[in-house]
Amino acid sequence: MDDDEREKALLAALTTEHYALQTSRSGTIAEATGRATIFLSVLSASLIGLGFVAGNDAVVRPYLGAVLPTLVIIGVLTFLRLVETTVENSLDLRRIQRIRAYYQHRFASEHDFFADAVVDEGSMRTAWTLVGTQPGRWEFLLTTAALVGAVNALLLGAGVALVTGTVGLGRGLAILVGALVAVVAFAVQFAYIIRTSNGRLS
Repeated sequence: MDDDEREKALLAALTTEHYALQTSRSGTIAEATGRATIFLSVLSASLIGLGFVAGNDAVVRPYLGAVLPTLVIIGVLTFLRLVETTVENSLDLRRIQRIRAYYQHRFASEHDFFADAVVDEGSMRTAWTLVGTQPGRWEFLLTTAALVGAVNALLLGAGVALVTGTVGLGRGLAILVGALVAVVAFAVQFAYIIRTSNGRLS
């Protein structure tokens, strides 16, 4: 195979890979949306059910005792997968950026069609910038994983507040304990997002 044929074969492979990576990115976004929708739909149905039993003291506590742990488990599993899809999406984006940098080096010459991909090519910071995202750890607060993590934290805090209230502590103390648990739970989940992302994207 001469250089000309090798160049054509490489370009065909890169074009195919570019398409596959774009498809993969679309898939991770669709999966994240679907999983979050399922979780929030289950949460919504649980709240509607709570509305039906709220007037019956004999039923409301067993209902919450069954529903809250179920919601937390579903929420944690959803959160873990959403962190994975966030990382997968970012890795696909970085690989696309490398292919675009190759297009610029080999074919664009004096044109600047892919010039933005050449700046610090291969870095995650540049890849994020290409899609208009401000690089940094606080950007992870805007992900679907962080959204589900916040809901998980609220559910856990509400559950702890309810348990604390039933053991005889005052309402104010129960709310305070629940709020502290919610804040700590969200901080732990956010730290997990940062650690996982930095570990796999660095």
